Amino acid sequence: MAARGRSDRRVEPSFEGSRASDDFRLDADERIVGTGRTAKRPSKAAREDDRAERQEWSERSRPSRRTASRRQGGGGGFFGPLRTLVYWCVVLAIWGGIGGGGLVLYYGAQMPAASTWAVPDRPPNMKITAIDGSVIANRGSTGGEALALEEMSPYLPQAVIAIEDRRFYSHFGVDPFGLARAVINNLTGQPLQGGSTITQQLAKNLFLSPERTFERKIQEVLLSFWLETKFTKDQILAMYLNRVFFGSNAYGVEAASRRYFNKSARDVNLGEAATLAGLLKAPSRLSPARDPKAAEARAQVVLGAMQEEGYITESDLKTAMSQTPAQAKSYWSGAQHYAADMVVDEVKSLIGEPKVDVIVETTIDLRLEAAAEKALNDVLKKEGGKLNASQAALVSVDATGAIRAVVGGRDYAESQFNRAARAKRQPGSAFKPFVYAAALEAGDRPDSVRNDAPVRIGNWSPENYDQKYRGPVTLASAFAQSLNTIAAQLVMEVGPENVVSLAHRLGIESDIQANASIALGTSEVSLVELTSAYASFMNGGYKATPHIVKRITDTDGKALYEADYTNPPRVLSEPVAATMNGMMNRVIDEGTGRAARIDGWQAAGKSGTTQSFRDALFVGYTSIMTTGIWFGNDDGAYMKKVTGGGLPARAWKEYMTAAMKGYTPTPLFGTGRALELPPPAAQPDAAPTTIGDIISGILPRAARRAEEELPPDYPPPPRPPDQDSASVGRYPYGDIVPPADVPARDYREYRGPYDSRAPVPPADVGGGPIPPGEVGGTGSTRQPRQTTLFDILMGQ
Repeated sequence: MAARGRSDRRVEPSFEGSRASDDFRLDADERIVGTGRTAKRPSKAAREDDRAERQEWSERSRPSRRTASRRQGGGGGFFGPLRTLVYWCVVLAIWGGIGGGGLVLYYGAQMPAASTWAVPDRPPNMKITAIDGSVIANRGSTGGEALALEEMSPYLPQAVIAIEDRRFYSHFGVDPFGLARAVINNLTGQPLQGGSTITQQLAKNLFLSPERTFERKIQEVLLSFWLETKFTKDQILAMYLNRVFFGSNAYGVEAASRRYFNKSARDVNLGEAATLAGLLKAPSRLSPARDPKAAEARAQVVLGAMQEEGYITESDLKTAMSQTPAQAKSYWSGAQHYAADMVVDEVKSLIGEPKVDVIVETTIDLRLEAAAEKALNDVLKKEGGKLNASQAALVSVDATGAIRAVVGGRDYAESQFNRAARAKRQPGSAFKPFVYAAALEAGDRPDSVRNDAPVRIGNWSPENYDQKYRGPVTLASAFAQSLNTIAAQLVMEVGPENVVSLAHRLGIESDIQANASIALGTSEVSLVELTSAYASFMNGGYKATPHIVKRITDTDGKALYEADYTNPPRVLSEPVAATMNGMMNRVIDEGTGRAARIDGWQAAGKSGTTQSFRDALFVGYTSIMTTGIWFGNDDGAYMKKVTGGGLPARAWKEYMTAAMKGYTPTPLFGTGRALELPPPAAQPDAAPTTIGDIISGILPRAARRAEEELPPDYPPPPRPPDQDSASVGRYPYGDIVPPADVPARDYREYRGPYDSRAPVPPADVGGGPIPPGEVGGTGSTRQPRQTTLFDILMGQ
């Protein structure tokens, strides 16, 4: 019965054989049967038998559960967690790639179409060269010209690749290994490293702003891919080296090399190349001009990287490390930069703002430039302090007006203001040559006599420097001694307008007040225009237009401008020019310019000193060159009795002695073999002055006799300006009219020849026809001027 009862009992199948015995389970008597009634609860013995069967089933199924567990665990043991990590990394990488791709597509869609991308033009550079082809300076926003990769020192690209992008020639614009290394170093606290390649840096410099955003980084990567497909590796490297910032306003290796080492990037050595490459990490902080020690330490790191990459040997490394560190100046210095600034201004006036790189050939001689700077600084250092003279300027021109040397101040690094070209100051007695030349054109002679005595012109009473009066003197003597009273009388006799006209004719462009005080140089002029006007006396009477630009070309050699000063107008007759040369030679031989005498050379010039010793000038010339020098203070402070015959004349002598080396001494134009003017000829006794003469000659000019005759070789007085004659030009030349085929033009249109690069002057400098021997002499047949009522009223 018991057995039957067990067999009749319904055994429910188990669908979860692996479930533990204590799992939740419904017993048979707890089920809902089809009638909706609860089944009859089995007996206690039946329940115990059923529990035993379930326990036995559980024991039999336990091994299979362990097997299933091993299958689900992937093998378990040590590799289980690693496989799980790999699995999730793959999953994250896939989703990261999807997300990154989405961001790239999004930000890429914000950029212009790739077909419109183009490398922007490099800002134009102006390369300025001297007459021997050497570079004076570079001007432009980059600070230097662009060089081909083959033109650079081979150390430069090697150094940059070694320290900035060692896999430059193997990656495709982005270096994953370099990027990963930078991330790991940054996360682990190692020295910070950038992950950008040279291509990425170029893309950033060419197209993007310096801000650090995720968007900019994605755009940088896209642009790097574009650059890699558009250009070769060498082209990318060349563009990078010619545009990257090296500090101190230098962009590109050429600008940086000239800024820090004063040489071309073609010529830098291994140590200098390492210094430049080291700047790229922090151009301002590592600049050798700011922190030489930091720059040297960084250069050592670059050299080590170059050795690791196999660019240099151990021997090269030791040699470079033993070299003296480069000493860079903190600022641009050197007088040649005054010349470079002048060139920039003149180029813009000739061809406008350059749109491409240009090469400007100038008239500057760097040998003369160095001699000029030295002469001024020698005198300033020796005597400037005790005489309260803090600044000086110099300009030197040849017979055509070509500027051979210009110094705009004591030190370009301290002040870039060009006192030779841009400052206008009173010339003082240095203006008197124009007064005397106008008097010669009006008929006066060097031996003409005037009375050195107190003079009153309106409310003005000019006095001589020494406040002494010498009585009757010749014009030549009055000029040599720089007598103010005589110059004032000549201005009133000739007429202030005629003096102003002659000064403009010779090249003074500044406004000049047509009054009696111009005799003492009260109108302000620049040193450049004053000096070039003196060159008209030196070259025999031709216009010497100041200019500094000889030729302008682009980098392909195409001429954009060519100077041509072959046909300057005649502005003085030969006799007048020769006579003025003789008179100004006497200034140096026995007058106020004695300190300017140079051995072996005949020279002429004139000193000038303004009121209260604010300005002191000396302008003089040989048959080769005309030079003007100014001493003073920027604030107009008084110097301690510094005259034009003092500091300026001594500096003029030092400079001209150096400048004339290599030239053969030749006499001044028109002076021939004689350096001294002949003694005055005996004058016949003057007829007694009558009351009628006094009444009829109230003014001095009225006392001149109409029957006075001049030698046939002497120029007649100038005609009044012919306002309707276009051939006369801006200023009246009187009877001196340029040839018909050479119309008068603006001064910038007059261009002239240039000498060779060797220190040999043009063959015709100082040449030309020699006027008759008596020109400049004192053999005048003219009777002395009669005393007039004006003279009596003025106490003469």
